[in-house]
Amino acid sequence: MKPSCLRRTPLFLALLALSPALWAQEDPRHTEATDLDAIVVRANPLARTAEDLTRPVDVLAGEQLDAAKANSLGETVNKLPGVQSSYFGPGVGRPIIRGFDGARVQVLSDGLGSGDVSTVSVDHAVSIEPFLANQIEVLKGPATLLYGSGAIGGAVNVIDGRIPEAVTAQPLEGRTELRAGSVNDERTGMVRLDGTAEAGSGNVVFHFDALHRETGDYDIPGFAESVAAHGDEAHEEEGDEHEEELGAFGVLPNSAIRTDAAGLGVSWVGNRGFVGVGYSLFNTRYGVPGHAHEEGHEEHEGEEEDHDDHEQEDHGEEAVRIVMDQRRTELRGGLDDLGAFESLRVKLANTEYTHTEFEGDEVGTVFDNDSTEARVELVHRPLAGWNGALGVQWSQRDFLAIGEEAFVPGSNSRDTGVFWIGERAFGPLTVELGARHDRNRIDIADAAIGPDREFDTTSLSGALRWDLNPDLHLSLGLDRAQRSPTAEELYSNGFHVATGSVELGTPDLDVETSKRAELGLHWHSGPLRLSASVYHARFDDFVYLADTGIDDGGPVRLWTQDDAMFNGAEAEADWTLAENATGTWAVRVFGDVVRGELDGSGTREVTVSVPHGDHNDDYTAELSRSGNLPRIAPSRVGGELRWASGAWRASLGAVRYARQDDVAAFETETPGYTLVDAHLAWHVDTAGGNAWEVFLDGSNLLDEEARSHTSFLKDLAPLPGRGVAFGVRAFF
Repeated sequence: MKPSCLRRTPLFLALLALSPALWAQEDPRHTEATDLDAIVVRANPLARTAEDLTRPVDVLAGEQLDAAKANSLGETVNKLPGVQSSYFGPGVGRPIIRGFDGARVQVLSDGLGSGDVSTVSVDHAVSIEPFLANQIEVLKGPATLLYGSGAIGGAVNVIDGRIPEAVTAQPLEGRTELRAGSVNDERTGMVRLDGTAEAGSGNVVFHFDALHRETGDYDIPGFAESVAAHGDEAHEEEGDEHEEELGAFGVLPNSAIRTDAAGLGVSWVGNRGFVGVGYSLFNTRYGVPGHAHEEGHEEHEGEEEDHDDHEQEDHGEEAVRIVMDQRRTELRGGLDDLGAFESLRVKLANTEYTHTEFEGDEVGTVFDNDSTEARVELVHRPLAGWNGALGVQWSQRDFLAIGEEAFVPGSNSRDTGVFWIGERAFGPLTVELGARHDRNRIDIADAAIGPDREFDTTSLSGALRWDLNPDLHLSLGLDRAQRSPTAEELYSNGFHVATGSVELGTPDLDVETSKRAELGLHWHSGPLRLSASVYHARFDDFVYLADTGIDDGGPVRLWTQDDAMFNGAEAEADWTLAENATGTWAVRVFGDVVRGELDGSGTREVTVSVPHGDHNDDYTAELSRSGNLPRIAPSRVGGELRWASGAWRASLGAVRYARQDDVAAFETETPGYTLVDAHLAWHVDTAGGNAWEVFLDGSNLLDEEARSHTSFLKDLAPLPGRGVAFGVRAFF
């Protein structure tokens, strides 16, 4: 962290003033989390369990997290009800919650933003390594009260424990894992160490983790390019000549990954709190599939085009690879028993991020992002019967893009928010209320593209939980949330290599406002657990990327806004069928559906100005004010059968993704597909308190061609084919 950041941040003084103390934290070693509803959700400052919260939240930890971990955060949480993943090759997968993605879903590292620019472009990876996580929390519905307008669609909070908040159970403990995979020649290794040493009146606690992963280009069941890209007849014809025209077969070129991550943290932990510092790095190199064409894929051959158009087309003929590097420094502190307040928690992080896009061997575009974020949470004692927490959050982001394909200009963004959230019980009823106000300012480096903008957003929330009996409760949530447009939505102005399109912002976009209602049910009795919810959200001035139908060296897409609505439902059931001499047998089934539509009528005319060096080409387009929104996740249903006996556990599962034919203008339909997976593990505890685990995981066992509708690359890059991963974990 830059010293100047510390000097100008008042929170640094607050951290120094904190007395060292104890703040509860999960044991970082392996936890068999058989009841995930009972785990404390750290994203909520009131420290409630998932079972106690009035709002929908899912938690992954212990064995469930081990089984779900994947190369990207989105893929790791992909099997939770209502949660899917974006896809831009195996290196990029961002969570999609109930149809919302990008700038509407906040990705957090234990309550602070990840500090990357994964919302700027769909080819930018999230800078959080899920293999190093202790716990992953998914907050569904607006999380704006706690985390600002970037969480209007939800939030994913990753707990990695890199800054220790409690003494460890043993002087030294940790875990390590080695794994290999067949579908992409994966080789992954990770290690984590946590330890405690007595130091005077307190304890010094340290944490260290490291990970290295290498994969090659992954196997696919057939051709890389879909039938929609070339037509049925082209796929049916045989011969080497036709296969060359159709491009890659059996292996997806330019899909290899290399990732290195590490973190070091040290804390002073006393009787009433803690203060700690941490430093981490994340470096990943990955290819962007679909941007390297075989011979014979000459585009627009013989057409009369200017020099700039030819440059845009040529970008697709060089393999595009990305090198992303992030360095992060954090300070955290906590203090208990402060008179009128139960606890104080302070967090401060500075992140320096660089993302370089290589076209062949040449540097195409460099994205730099330097961000600082601070957060203070105060949990107050009951006030007029209300338990609650109030807080302040502040962040600043300096963003710069350099290169011919820098479609987003440099900008400086500053956000300040204040919030309060509280709850009170009235017999079997628990009521939760909350409010937050934010001020967001964006200063643009190039005034010719648009003016600086400033926004004020206010979010209000109410939720009710009715405990009909100890096993059954109903919940009702009502929210009014607001989101300010991002710099990308306001000021994009050029050719976007990742999507092969011209992307244009609208500098006069207004704040979008959502009004949401949700009804939920949760029943947990004996061997059966059942949960279900239905929700409706109506947006005023919803911001989305519309395809204009214009082609200027690629599709021309415009950030615009209109009224919209989202309707959806999700359900999950987990039933322990039997516990007998053969072992414990359980089955889990889940399903979800969401529909996103524009909520207007007729059309409106827009003027589109496409930049070409020293001049612009102007077009007129008609945008419909009704119909489906683009890239909405398809409905799906899934299930798994689990078995455990002694040291052994196993599962067999499948998820059916429906055909997505509710598509927007100029968007193609996506066929449905079924993904089958299986897991087998042998776990043994040693006499010394250590443990070993050997595992074997299978994915896409039917070797089915699967294309994610939410991906811009769906017609160029299918999901991986059949794969087997195997390895060993050790806990000590």
